[in-house]
Amino acid sequence: MAEPSDAAEFGKGLPEHYRIDDGKAFTLADMPTAERGDLDKATGKALIRARRERLATLQERLAAGRTRGVLVVLQGMDTSGKDSLIRHVMSGLNPQGTRVTSFKAPSAIEREHDFLWRIHAAVPERGQIGIFNRSHYEDVLIARVHADKLSSEGLEGDPHRPEFWDDRLQDIRHFERYLTRQGIIIVKFFLHISPDEQRQRLLRRLSRPQKRWKFDESDIAERAFWPAYADAYEQAIRGTARAEAPWFVVPSDHKWFSRLVVMEALIATLEAIGPEPPPPSDAVERHVEQLSKRLRGDHV
Repeated sequence: MAEPSDAAEFGKGLPEHYRIDDGKAFTLADMPTAERGDLDKATGKALIRARRERLATLQERLAAGRTRGVLVVLQGMDTSGKDSLIRHVMSGLNPQGTRVTSFKAPSAIEREHDFLWRIHAAVPERGQIGIFNRSHYEDVLIARVHADKLSSEGLEGDPHRPEFWDDRLQDIRHFERYLTRQGIIIVKFFLHISPDEQRQRLLRRLSRPQKRWKFDESDIAERAFWPAYADAYEQAIRGTARAEAPWFVVPSDHKWFSRLVVMEALIATLEAIGPEPPPPSDAVERHVEQLSKRLRGDHV
């Protein structure tokens, strides 16, 4: 069993078990939900704490270099742990270099534009890590499951036919490929939980008065559509998993394990970029000693 002191070595290959670079043969049923990498909860949490500093260092270099941005897409069924993952994994990051965008149902103005319009406006700038808590994939997930509620006015094609959604997935592929050419690195996570685990999490919400505000009766109604959501996720991952914008289908019945996988995937992504701060100006470089002397003698 891994110890916190071995955190870097242990984490190196962990995310690769769940990475999908080519979705052509992807089947969601083949992916585990309860795996935990031969770890216990206490060790997993210790590994997360041990790796926060490395993630924070890499983010600082990314912000200083400003040559690449990173877009993190978080998707998952209700109760899959997206909000708590953001709190636990991103807690050590500098808020000035991190932006979380939570996409709700489109507003009236957003519905009057193409479905990627509001997404493009929220893409992180170079030097930033942008986190989408839900994303453009909602428009091929919940919109697909509830196609009867999608207004087809002004749209080409029939939302009740698979060709309509194939076209949208193609649009997403092109959009993500465009972003990568503009210096935005994309990494996408599907927090994969079982229906039984979701039931237990919903029951815990009801049993805890301080958590009941999070409960919505629609959560129960949506459980009836579980097979339809599973199929929509499978089609989305199959259609958009590419080397330049991979999916990680993360076992998430154990929240601490999903947080560890996501953290290690982000560290690996940033290390692959190799961000470095820009060099100091020539004036500073030439006069380091004089500047230091001035500061040491400054009595303000």
